[in-house]
This record gives sequence, C-alpha cells and structure tokens, in this order.
Amino acid sequence: MSSLADQPASLAPPASAASGAHVAAVTPLADDTAVVLADEAAVVFPVGGPLTDTQFSAAVAAVTSAFGDPTRRQIYLFVREHTDGVTASEVADRFTLHSNVARHHLDKLTAGGYLEVHVSRLAGGGAGRPSKRYRKSAQDTGIESPRRGDDLLVMLLGQALSFIPPADAEQMAEAVGEDYGRRLAAQMSTGDGHRSFRVALHAIADALTAHGFEAHAEARGGSLALIKDACPFFDTAKQHPVICAVDRGMVRGMLSGLYGETVTPTESSRALGDDACISLV
Repeated sequence: MSSLADQPASLAPPASAASGAHVAAVTPLADDTAVVLADEAAVVFPVGGPLTDTQFSAAVAAVTSAFGDPTRRQIYLFVREHTDGVTASEVADRFTLHSNVARHHLDKLTAGGYLEVHVSRLAGGGAGRPSKRYRKSAQDTGIESPRRGDDLLVMLLGQALSFIPPADAEQMAEAVGEDYGRRLAAQMSTGDGHRSFRVALHAIADALTAHGFEAHAEARGGSLALIKDACPFFDTAKQHPVICAVDRGMVRGMLSGLYGETVTPTESSRALGDDACISLV
C-alpha cells in the first residue's frame, strides 16, 4: 500500500472520505478508483475522471480568452521563438499592427500568465531607457482545468480554517489572497505607472479566468462589476464559505498593484447560493 505522498496531485478523496478523518494511506485500483484508508475505514472514490461541467467551462474560457484571436496566437508563437523576449514595437512591426494593438495582445497574454514582462537592455543596445520586453512564461497552455490546485490541499485548507474563529479565518484567507494578487500584478507590470481603472479591471478578469474563475468585467449602474461565473474552490467553498475571502483578496491585491488601493465588496457568492460571484468596485 503506497503512502498519500506518493500519489498524483489529482488523487483527492471527496468530503465524505476526509471530513474529520485522518487519511493514512491510498491504494489505486485498476478501474480508475482508489481505496482511501481513513481512521480504519475504507472508502472507494473515482480518480482522474473527466472534468466536471464547471471545470470544463472554466478551462475552455481560460484558453479562448487568451488564444481565441488568431493574431494573438501567432504573436504568442513569435514570442516563444525569442528567448530574450520581444518588445511591443517588434511585434507591431512583425504583424503590421499599431503599437497600442500589439501591446494589448501582449498584455492579454501576460494577464493570462502565458507571458511574463521584464525590463532589460540587450547587449549592444547602446544607451537610453531599457526596453520593456515580453517573454514566454513557464505556464502550460494545454486545455485542462486552468491552474487547478490540488483538491486535497484545498480541502485541507477548508478544514483547517474551520478550526479558527470565523473572523480570524476570513482575515487570514483574504491576506493570503491579497499577497498572491500583488505577486500576480507584479508579473503583469514593470512598475512603469498604474493603469486606468477600467484597463486594470479587465486585466484582472483575464488573470482570474486563467486561474479557473471564468471572469469578466462589465458596467453596473455607476460602478464596474467583476463577475466570476466559475470558481476553482467552489466545492470546498460550499462547505466553508470563508474560502471566498481568498479570491476577494486576490482581486484587492491585483487592483492595488495595477491601479491603486480600493475597496472590493462582494455583492453575491455562488457558495451562498447566488448565480455568480460578483464584486462591485
């Protein structure tokens, strides 16, 4: 019998197998199931099955948001060929685009995590301001549940937070999300000035979509709304709604890095029975 640490990341017992139980070992079977030994009780559950409807929808949204435009696909391939990265001007020249259009495509790919941006001066480039260059990131572009976290770890997080006073748990979850959001913003920007609020919000929606949230931004009354039609933490969040504070923190962290400090109250939450998770900003 193999230990849990030896199993693939997708091997995660359902809530019924892990709620309040100590998982001692996991044994894969030949029929795409596995036996989980938890507190002397054995539970059989599916392993590595097909994506759920929500995961499939989020995966397709993530890929089509980044690569649905044929020109953007070609730009990505062009960047991938240049290990030193490319500038917006080089992309504009290569594809006969206005520099602002080229920059839009590059920023869209960067928000999705497929490119990363850095500032450098190539050897022999002479004096002057360093160039803002885009290069391929390490992120895979395959069609799968985008950046799916390990289900077992998400479940463990939900269980751990349930042992903490609710106010403290929410504060910790939001702080973790905010720190991660700031890191994402740093990857999407070189510190050359904040973006407009609308541009920042659309970039955040792209980044969230790449993380499995299937997000978009739209106007609602006198405010802008960030709408997330899917959530990679949904199954755990239904049992532990405090998990919703993680993505709320991510939005706040990215907004802070790309635009500036602002408040992001949540109007609705799928984990609480609403049709979508909506943040009005």
